[in-house]
Amino acid sequence: MIGSRRYLPSLPSLLALEALERLGTASAAAAELNLTQGAISRQLQVLEGQLGVPLLIRDKHRLRLTQAAQDYCRDVRRALQSLAQASLTLRANPGGGALNLAILPAFGMHWLAPRLAQFAAQHAEVTVNLSTRLKPFDFAATNFDAAIHYGRQDWPNVDYLPLMQEEILAVAAPALLAQPLQTAADILAHPLLQLESRTGDWGRWLAHHGHTNLRPPAMLFDQFATMTQGAIHGLGLALLPLFLIQRELAEHRLVPVFGPAIRSLGSYFLVWPKDQPARAPLLSFRNWLQTELAPKP
Repeated sequence: MIGSRRYLPSLPSLLALEALERLGTASAAAAELNLTQGAISRQLQVLEGQLGVPLLIRDKHRLRLTQAAQDYCRDVRRALQSLAQASLTLRANPGGGALNLAILPAFGMHWLAPRLAQFAAQHAEVTVNLSTRLKPFDFAATNFDAAIHYGRQDWPNVDYLPLMQEEILAVAAPALLAQPLQTAADILAHPLLQLESRTGDWGRWLAHHGHTNLRPPAMLFDQFATMTQGAIHGLGLALLPLFLIQRELAEHRLVPVFGPAIRSLGSYFLVWPKDQPARAPLLSFRNWLQTELAPKP
C-alpha cells in the first residue's frame, strides 16, 4: 500500500530537485529540463511547501540544497530510476512477463547466453532483460527479480539455486613460457594477473600445491574478459575459470603452466529475494534451470 498522498510530490518537482542536486545550478537544471530558472524555483518552492521542510539555501542569486535535501535526493534518484526502468520494461514487453536478471559478464556470456535461446523457445511469454552487476546489492532498491552470484552462500536475505562449481587453471601465452614450470613456486619469477575481487586466488593456488603463507603481488583486472586478453597478449600468468577458456586452450592461444585445474572457493548461484513472492517469469526460469542442471540419462 502506498502511503499518504500528501507525501507523494509531483514528478516535475522531483525532477527539478534531482537535476539541481546533480548539475549544481538552477540554470543547468533548467536547460536540461527545458524550463526557465523561474519554473525550477517554483517547482522547488511547491516541494518545500508540500513536505513542510526547507530544502534550499538561497545564497544571493544561487540555489543550493540543504544537507537533508541532498540525502533526500539520493532516495528520489533511486525512485526515479526505478520508475524509468519500469516504464522501459513495460514498453519492451507490453504483454507482461518480463524477467529482470542481474548477471556476471563472463558467466553470462559463456554459460548463460548459449542456453537462453532454448529458454526463449520454451517460454515465449517471458522476456529476459539482462544487466551487469559485479557485487551483491539490495534487491529492494532495484527492479531485479534475480541475480547470478559467485562465491559462497553469503548474500543476505536471498534463496539460492546452485548452478556450477568453478574450476580454475593457471595459464599463460605460449610465447611467455617456452615450457611448463617445474614447480608451482616458479610462478613467482613471472608477472601475475588476477581479478580485483579475488586477490587471494594465487595464494590459495600456491597453498594447494604445498607453498603456504604466500600472497604474491599481481596486476589487477576488474573483469575476466580483459584479464584473459591480457594473458593472451603476454602480460603475465593468469588463473582463469576453465569454462571461460576452452576455445583459447583448444586454439593454443593459452597453455597450462603447472598442474591441472583445481576447484575454486566459490560456486555460481541463481539468487532471488526471500521476502518477495516470486513472479511467474522467475518461477518459469528457475524451473527451466533446474531441468537444465539435472543429470542427463
